[in-house]
Amino acid sequence: MEAIILAGGFGTRLRSVVSDVPKPMAPVKGGRPFLELLLDELALYNFTHIVLSTGYMHETIENHFGSHYKDIQISYAVENEPLGTGGGMRNAIEKCHEKEVVVLNGDTLFRINYDDLINFYHSHPTRLAVVLRMVEDTARYGSVTTDCCDRICRFTEKNSAGGAGTINGGIYMLDRSLLEEHPLGESFSFEKEILQKQFCKEDFYAYASGAFFLDIGIPEDYMKIRNY
Repeated sequence: MEAIILAGGFGTRLRSVVSDVPKPMAPVKGGRPFLELLLDELALYNFTHIVLSTGYMHETIENHFGSHYKDIQISYAVENEPLGTGGGMRNAIEKCHEKEVVVLNGDTLFRINYDDLINFYHSHPTRLAVVLRMVEDTARYGSVTTDCCDRICRFTEKNSAGGAGTINGGIYMLDRSLLEEHPLGESFSFEKEILQKQFCKEDFYAYASGAFFLDIGIPEDYMKIRNY
């Protein structure tokens, strides 16, 4: 399998504690960059090719990893200007060779079983499977609702009400054609333009996991991972 890791964000909310490297390179225990934790997870499931979708301070990532990490071949899809999550994924898919690809956020450690995700995807008639996580408070993320067949039936925007529910965990398995319907170089949000607009036109399914989950997007959560 191949995977794309979205590693091009500015990390604006982390600037108070991490200012000299891009967010996915934020140091964790032993001084290792956070991105190594994600690559270690993919190595456990025998991924052989990873495309890093980069932008801000991309040279820092390239200089650290080069063309390989363990037995994984590393390629880079650099955004010369911000393309949003969708545009970044569309740009990165050009570096992929397979019809199907796993995509994950470069600022979230979600220790799912990737073999189970792949089996789930192939057992449903869909071009997209979204990994969900149950949390105590959805206010920061918004929530995702599914029917009894694991089909996605509603996305709820972030709101102050919050409460327990399932959120988009930031990991997807998809058919590349879903991205190739958009022009290369176009800036767009994957969440808004594909997830929230197309789920009512075609069936998207949700794979729920209770695995360890931590998003380092804010300083409070980043400090939790420092000694992980």
